[in-house]
Amino acid sequence: MSDWSAGYVTDIGYTYGYCREMNPLHLRLAFLTSGIVPPEIKNACELGFGQGISINAHAAATSVRWYGTDFNPGQTLFARSLAATSGADVQLYDNAFADFAARTDLPEFDFIGLHGIWSWVSPENQQILVDFINNKLRVGGVLYISYNTMPGWNPHIPLQHLLAQHGALMSAEGVGIPQRLDNAIAFAERFIATKPAILKVNPSMTAALEHLQKQDRTYLAHEYFNRHWNPLFFADIQKKLVEAKLNYACSAFYPDNLDDVNLTPEQNAILQEIPSSALQETLRDFLLGKRFRRDYWVRGEQRIPVLEQAEVLRKERLILTTPRQNITMEMQLTHGKAGLNTALYNPLLDLLSDYQPHTIRQLEQEMLKQKMDFAQMVNAILILAAKGDLSVVQDEKTVARAKPHTTKLNQHLLQQACYSNKLGTLASPVTGGGLAVSRFHQLFLLGLQSGRKQPDELATFVWNILQAQGEKLVKAGQALQTPEENLAELGVLVREFIAKTLPVLRALQVV
Repeated sequence: MSDWSAGYVTDIGYTYGYCREMNPLHLRLAFLTSGIVPPEIKNACELGFGQGISINAHAAATSVRWYGTDFNPGQTLFARSLAATSGADVQLYDNAFADFAARTDLPEFDFIGLHGIWSWVSPENQQILVDFINNKLRVGGVLYISYNTMPGWNPHIPLQHLLAQHGALMSAEGVGIPQRLDNAIAFAERFIATKPAILKVNPSMTAALEHLQKQDRTYLAHEYFNRHWNPLFFADIQKKLVEAKLNYACSAFYPDNLDDVNLTPEQNAILQEIPSSALQETLRDFLLGKRFRRDYWVRGEQRIPVLEQAEVLRKERLILTTPRQNITMEMQLTHGKAGLNTALYNPLLDLLSDYQPHTIRQLEQEMLKQKMDFAQMVNAILILAAKGDLSVVQDEKTVARAKPHTTKLNQHLLQQACYSNKLGTLASPVTGGGLAVSRFHQLFLLGLQSGRKQPDELATFVWNILQAQGEKLVKAGQALQTPEENLAELGVLVREFIAKTLPVLRALQVV
């Protein structure tokens, strides 16, 4: 591994995922429902932006000026290619954190984001990050940080250590990380099959290995093969961030702020006895068995007067981001799945199913007719937003300014769908962020843009692309063999896309 990597995996690029918690609009609901004034964000920074999907989506889809660094030059080059395509106001560097912190051409930031990076860098780099935040986050600014959390990771630490040690010590020189990872997993399978005594005190290792085998290999390489890997308790993070004068604000995963949803009355009562936020959050992690935290911290929070909080919240505009027919009546919470009360949620979803922006005040007026009070409705909104079914909406002027940039970026991403399924995100100027759009749906959009309007024409357009690359559709776990079978399945998919998904994408101005 090269010296400049400081123990971080660089042999294999990071995934092309999107982090919606990095969207400045995402923090508005979290802050407002927690009674905190959300800051106006003009300058933002992402440290360790990976392939740059999030930072480019947010730069293109908002009026925020973004800066970022990722010391992997290959990833920076890819991120810059997206930025050049969109023409958005984003400055991307391949500096190490220390070099980035030493730059003299950076402004003070209203928002700084760290997605996952903290868990994978050395203590020295963690201190550099704290010092950077202290020097560059303005008063009132927000830090988003996500990291591997104790005690949820505790049962998996022996497995991570086993895989990392095998990968470091049992692979021949020159063997790439993907092969080292496969070899380590295969060895772990054989080792666990011998029923070592550790399974008596940590029986979840078997289930952890089974779960791991289903994960994306690129993600696993970064999660399990970094030299520095250290899940932490909340209190450990707090000790570091107070050095930068930060206070914990709230979770960026909305449902985590709803104790009445996550906890029993007995659990909630014991939490309320604790005045210390460090101990309270640590206990909450114990109660929920959390493995990963997504948190907002603020440098000098400004509280909303209690009597004004609901009134400020009522002004927020929301829009549905998932086809109404595809929305499921269950939510994946930290401790498991929870069913949603259809009598409460269906009327709210029906109001939003025109795919137009609605203020919370407008929704409240209608939902009162359904006997849903304001607090119930806000909780329902947070749950739906956490599921990705609805989002906060930007003002019309910002939407208009962002639209040319998102159009250019999305057109480029649609073209890339002809060759790969890696890029599953398009940008929306309405929500100020990214939206998950599958490769088939991207190809259908590309076909529409090329003048093909009928379902059969679109099916043929996509099949010609797939056939030229030797690809086939899979149905019920089986590859479809004949052109007729593939075209028939594509016909089913495109008709469903036109009926359900296309109206949403048009409302969000993705196309």
